[in-house]
Amino acid sequence: MNDQYYTADPNSQSNPVPCAFPYRGYGLTFMTDAGVFSKGELDTGSRLLLDALPGFSGDVLDIGCGWGAIGVAIARANRAARVTMVDVNHRALALCQANCERNGVEAQVLESDGLAAVMDRRFDAIVTNPPIRAGKQVIYKMFADAAACLRAGGALYLVIRKQQGAESCVKYLKTLFDQVEKLDKSAGFWVLKASEPKEEATNDVR
Repeated sequence: MNDQYYTADPNSQSNPVPCAFPYRGYGLTFMTDAGVFSKGELDTGSRLLLDALPGFSGDVLDIGCGWGAIGVAIARANRAARVTMVDVNHRALALCQANCERNGVEAQVLESDGLAAVMDRRFDAIVTNPPIRAGKQVIYKMFADAAACLRAGGALYLVIRKQQGAESCVKYLKTLFDQVEKLDKSAGFWVLKASEPKEEATNDVR
């Protein structure tokens, strides 16, 4: 991997490539680019996560939105949802904004290192295909911050590859949430739902 996608300004030369996929009866089209996760295709983890999600209404947050695959799909298929998408990557944010317009969805797209820009807000659902290569400390802080930003009855949905730490991820999530469920286990990935945040949950990485 020549460029870390979890960075504000990717070094790789821009080389836009289109991508399209169906989701719950809607045909979605996107532009992707180098320096942003999963150029030119919907990655397997994101597909499994999207397929496992319930219907949404209320406020939904997509952490590490990249070029917008997950957030745009949620917004298109759930018109009652108010979707916010955040990323640290400037190139990703520009793509995400353009892809919202391309697919006729309204969503808020914000620059944010993890949840830093939205810690004063509360969400009914938080969804992420976390940037594993950013390291455990980064993604575990995302999970802890997500626990603090959920409304009562809300849940965090995420996907993680088994060989990239799914089991330890579940153990950590159980320190933050009373309920942690596996919604899907296929193609080497686990799709997880974490709900009922513990009152004592903190942002400390254990």
